[in-house]
Amino acid sequence: MTSSTKPSDTPGESAGATDATELRVVKKYPNRRLYDTRTSSYITLAEVRKLVMAAETFVVRDAKTGQDLTRSILLQIILEEEAGGAPMFSEAVLANIIRFYGHSMQGYMGTYLEKNIQSLMEVQAKLAEQSPMMNGMMGTYLEQSKSAFAQMQEQMQKQTEQILSAFGMKR
Repeated sequence: MTSSTKPSDTPGESAGATDATELRVVKKYPNRRLYDTRTSSYITLAEVRKLVMAAETFVVRDAKTGQDLTRSILLQIILEEEAGGAPMFSEAVLANIIRFYGHSMQGYMGTYLEKNIQSLMEVQAKLAEQSPMMNGMMGTYLEQSKSAFAQMQEQMQKQTEQILSAFGMKR
């Protein structure tokens, strides 16, 4: 979706830049529209998803304040994908992730998920290179990863309960 009127760029941003090394900037306006400064056009959330899928490096900034809104937009994309019929996360997984916020293991959990997903992507890339018939192995890997994650969470829950009970506190 393009517009005939182009919002003014902030100093230092070139709207029509095509240099792949330059960080792509998407501005979010108060009317909730997203403006791609590289293509000088308004884009949809689906188009931002395409940038993610293409491994494009970009940042989403509030048009007025310059605040980084990238995480918020990425979470919005995940929310739409989860509501779209084939969710990746069960309610139990989402509830367990929420339980890690404010928990002493919160920092560890983010790192654990990031490394696990990166490993999965590397395995997926290697499998795609080797043979399309090996995709069945991905299902096995995912099941093993899910099981390992559940075991880790169960173990951390037990350890937390032991620590709290040692101090006379119950969770």
